[in-house]
Amino acid sequence: MTSRVVGVDVGGTFTDLILIDEQTNSVWLEKVPSTPQNQAFGVISAIEKTKQDLGGIREIVHGTTVTTNALLERKIARCGLITTRGFRDTLELGRRTRPAPYGLIAQFTPLIPRNLRVEVDERMDAEGNVVVPLDEGQVAEAVERLRELGVEAIVVHFLHSYINPAHERRAAEIARGIWPTNYVTAGSDIISEFREFERGVTATVHAAVQPVLDRYLSRLQSELANKGYARDLLVMQGNGGLVSSRIAADDAVQTVMSGPASGVSAAAYYATAAGFGHLVTCDMGGTSCDIGVVKGGVPEITTEKQLEFGLPIHVPMVDVHTIGAGGGSIAYIDDGGMLQVGPESAGASPGPICYGRGGERVTLTDANLLLGRLDKDNLLSVDNPVSIDAVESAMTTQIGETLGLGPAESAAAVIRIGNNKMAGAIRMVTLSRGLDPRDYTLFAFGGAGPLHAVAIARELGIPRVLVPLRPGLINAFGCIVADVRHDYVNVINRRLEDTDIAEVHRVLRDQVKTARETVESENVEIDDLSFTHHAHMKFDGQTHVLRIKLDDVDVELAELRALFDEAYWNRFAVRLPEMRPVLVDLHTTVFGRRHSLPLETLLAREAADDIGDAVVGERSVWFEEGGWQATPIYRRERIPPETRFSGPAIVEQLDTTVIVEPGVDVEVDSFGNLVLVV
Repeated sequence: MTSRVVGVDVGGTFTDLILIDEQTNSVWLEKVPSTPQNQAFGVISAIEKTKQDLGGIREIVHGTTVTTNALLERKIARCGLITTRGFRDTLELGRRTRPAPYGLIAQFTPLIPRNLRVEVDERMDAEGNVVVPLDEGQVAEAVERLRELGVEAIVVHFLHSYINPAHERRAAEIARGIWPTNYVTAGSDIISEFREFERGVTATVHAAVQPVLDRYLSRLQSELANKGYARDLLVMQGNGGLVSSRIAADDAVQTVMSGPASGVSAAAYYATAAGFGHLVTCDMGGTSCDIGVVKGGVPEITTEKQLEFGLPIHVPMVDVHTIGAGGGSIAYIDDGGMLQVGPESAGASPGPICYGRGGERVTLTDANLLLGRLDKDNLLSVDNPVSIDAVESAMTTQIGETLGLGPAESAAAVIRIGNNKMAGAIRMVTLSRGLDPRDYTLFAFGGAGPLHAVAIARELGIPRVLVPLRPGLINAFGCIVADVRHDYVNVINRRLEDTDIAEVHRVLRDQVKTARETVESENVEIDDLSFTHHAHMKFDGQTHVLRIKLDDVDVELAELRALFDEAYWNRFAVRLPEMRPVLVDLHTTVFGRRHSLPLETLLAREAADDIGDAVVGERSVWFEEGGWQATPIYRRERIPPETRFSGPAIVEQLDTTVIVEPGVDVEVDSFGNLVLVV
């Protein structure tokens, strides 16, 4: 059995790859420009650059932004909706919120336009009783009408199908008998939730991206097969787990946020292996910055992700807050004369000015270059080298002249604004949720994260920054170490006092049975299976729910009440014994634990015996404290484990550059990670 595994992650600017031979501990690292027109080109290019025989690779695990980008750019399948009469506008009315808090001109465009939303006669009540029988003839007519209108995928979304999906499933069955493709979605099969808007949007998101993902994975799997790879491609999901590409499109909505999830999963792996329990993750690439939280070695999970206004996605996924701040974020002066950075990005093409691919607008990367933080002679993927004078001229023209600053001062201002945006994003996932960032370590990765980590940590009072050994390739590493994962939810939606505990036990056992069958059907090599169970509960009359962890499937009603009361106290510091709790749903997660990968595998083989031998030069670098300073340049691969040094310093490696500000002490642990004590 071959021992080589590949993790490949597609970002907005670069496609990253790690290939590891677990038998010899050999490591191949590649970073190539992403190919937004077809991500498969970048994936194949990265694999080919390793010059390894694809037939000798055991697993390829892929983190992709195909579905996320399709949604954000609205490059989705043309969808039609069949729904309960009188409810065709649910997806548009939403929660009566507005895209912009002020003014009356902001627009919201639902994923399915009104002319492609068709009503049929049927109705269930909130208890699952039939009020109006399903008119099957109208369903068939609706399907034919949508086909004539050029629709590619159909969503069937009926009122109260979460409690009784009979009408919805029968309508989907009729549609599948007529529809020329497999792209027919019954909303209750994607998510069983009592909120009509959120359930409908989640089902619509799935239908909108399913054909896109299916075509992409089919092309990629075919290309890999043509080059000798005979096994299934594994795909990263937004929940931090893996799924076989053969069934990934069946749950396409689960791949939204696939890329960011792999980074947080890798951080959790590091947290456990290197002894850092609580992390705030900061993944700054070329286009965006993704912020997450790892508590006790476990990524925070949310079931209420709002990708953008009007697009709530209610499936379990790693809780990541994304902002438009990356190395390619464009700096500009707005109409009010204020300096702004992002969210618009130069991306992979044309990229920052210094990449020499035709970029003409200054970016964070250009600012770092002007301040000596990046080596102009060792930038990745530079097509035609651009002189420092040209970058300085652009910075002066676009920023400096308006602000009355020179090129260096302008670049420093750009970096300061970018750092403030990222610090604000971390506040959103910590302070706004009752978490104190001073209790956490900042896990900085991505191609640009280590450039800004110390400044961000100082702004927030975070005491330590952990820079892993391969920070620019962490998302690809996260693909390799991720486990297989599937989530199952069934709605109960009854007061606890009216709940049959035997039904609770039956639902949980059925979910375990289904989970086992799914994992076995994927034919993925795993070491063992484990299950976790949760219940979502609330008080009668309330809207928001609390997630309660269950120890096993044989939970009793009194135990459920006690667990909910404790969770409510921990969240709100209030006890309400007179209130009646409601058991909303039951949630089971299966983990297929894959082989573990020691962090030592990533250690560089050319480490020096003495830290002084890792210094390869010196250059003048600008710092917030102290301005321009002569700064030693360390080569990361030559830094020996279990050593110390202090800033100011620059640490360079293939996939990133680490800025060590003056006054910062660096400890190198046994795994080669840099721990910066701020």
